[in-house]
Amino acid sequence: MRRLRRLTLLLPLLLAPWLAHAGVQLVVDGVDDPLKLAVSSGVAIAQYANRDVTEAQVRRLYQQALDQARSSLEPYGYYEAQVRGQLDPVGENWRVTLHVTPGAPVTVTTVDLKLDATASAIPAIRRAQRGIEKLKGQALDHGEYDAARDALSGALTANGFLDAKLLTHRVEVNRAERSAAIHLAWQAGPRYRFGDVHFEGSQFKPGFLRRYLPFKRGDYFSQDKLLQLQQALNGADYFAVVNVLPDVDEKKDGEVDVKVELMPAKRTIYTGGPFIGTDTGFGVRGGMERRWVNRSGHKWKNEVVLAQNLKTLSTLYSVPLPGIHQRSLNYGATYRDSDTDTSHSKTLELVANETREWHGWVRTIGLHALDGTFTVGQKNNEPDTAPGVDHGRSNLLYPEISLSRKSGDNPIFVRNGWSLTFAARGTVGSLLSDANFSQVTADAKWIDSFWGNNRLILRGSAGMTWTNDFSDLPPQLRFFAGGDRSVRGYGYQSIGPKNAYGRVIGGKNLLVGSTEVEHYFTRNWGMAAFVDAGNAYDGTDYRPKIGAGLGVRWLSPVGMIRVDVGTPVHNPDKHGLELHVVIGPDL
Repeated sequence: MRRLRRLTLLLPLLLAPWLAHAGVQLVVDGVDDPLKLAVSSGVAIAQYANRDVTEAQVRRLYQQALDQARSSLEPYGYYEAQVRGQLDPVGENWRVTLHVTPGAPVTVTTVDLKLDATASAIPAIRRAQRGIEKLKGQALDHGEYDAARDALSGALTANGFLDAKLLTHRVEVNRAERSAAIHLAWQAGPRYRFGDVHFEGSQFKPGFLRRYLPFKRGDYFSQDKLLQLQQALNGADYFAVVNVLPDVDEKKDGEVDVKVELMPAKRTIYTGGPFIGTDTGFGVRGGMERRWVNRSGHKWKNEVVLAQNLKTLSTLYSVPLPGIHQRSLNYGATYRDSDTDTSHSKTLELVANETREWHGWVRTIGLHALDGTFTVGQKNNEPDTAPGVDHGRSNLLYPEISLSRKSGDNPIFVRNGWSLTFAARGTVGSLLSDANFSQVTADAKWIDSFWGNNRLILRGSAGMTWTNDFSDLPPQLRFFAGGDRSVRGYGYQSIGPKNAYGRVIGGKNLLVGSTEVEHYFTRNWGMAAFVDAGNAYDGTDYRPKIGAGLGVRWLSPVGMIRVDVGTPVHNPDKHGLELHVVIGPDL
């Protein structure tokens, strides 16, 4: 009994080295990523970096790690890798060091690919086929092989070969010769075509939604066409749910029917709230939009803006004409009461235009009728009779055409993107117009991310006007510079040609450019540094004004908020700081 008691007391001491808990630090050398990552992920002992482990477990896992490390390199073509290990105690923990010598990789020397000639002739499938053929001469990488093989299978399905079968998929590795042969063979089968399209849950009259179809019955089945249909219906803004489902299980007679499940969105949208902009001052806006007015899908949008320097009331009625060009007929009216540091105007504008997709651009062709009164060169709190204040009345009828295009990786926060807009407008002789004029404008913006959390933003605007009587043009058709979206450091529309009394009256031409760099400290907060330059001018008398400054950026729940402080550069006539606040998207 005494010996048993002594053994019981000594047992914890005898087993202590085996029962003690410790962590494992894994070190892999001799290779870089992705091989280093493959080894680290492929050995079981790596899972014990933050877990308790006994000495017995460490030694067992260490022995397994040598074989596991060698095996983890085989998917990358290294079948002759050598791994030496070292196990060292570090205090209460353990350090496992794996010295890896990968050796020479296995090279793909043969690609034997069999596919029906009918399928190979289709460009998308041929591109996927070339992706497999390009593996020849490269180191065998199981991941790249799997991706290329699956890409070809996916291309067959996406282009109507819904019964395609992969008959052979084999990779033969000759370790002695460090070579690999890929053998793949598909049976493409028949190529299916589109059958009937059934719309379920639509609130529109029969036939209206069929205009959105980018294909017709009898066309070859294409997943790209189904995606185009999905995007077009989502973009129409009629539905809360859009599911485009090909009925592959019920395909027959070489055709596949398509079911489109729809759920109407909220029909009427109300928007509103306060806002602030340096150019407009404090204000409130409210809006009402009917996503569809009738069973033909017509739309109606109304908005009112009441701000310190701007008051508008606008309405827009749209008649969508969906199809390959996504046309739309639009009819609108806008009453505008604008009061800036250089002008005051009250105008009513009527617009009728057609928009459509045109070679990747959005093209708008329309007719404008504008009538109203204006004063130019009148400073705040001055009477209309002050010297140098010009009075006028606008009565213009003119056509306008514009082209616009933009691309961005994220509509809320663009890391890489651009936008371009070109417009031309002008009267036709003196038909129902007080002045003859023609005008062209161009606007561009480019955004590019660099070095992680930084963005470079370049912006430019240009315009030219030809007219027989500049004094008859309202402020909306004259060019000014300065303000939030122009030359910061100067007030809104405070830069431009002046009259004999030194008052800014606007110019016939415009040229403005901007360079801005942003750095983000967090996901939502950053700062900016900018330099803007430009002017409105007549003839060739272009002398740019320069503004520079710093700003704060906040990606808020309501969108990007920009707060900038700018100052004029090299201008003896103007000093001090200008605050600029803008809320809105990047593009």
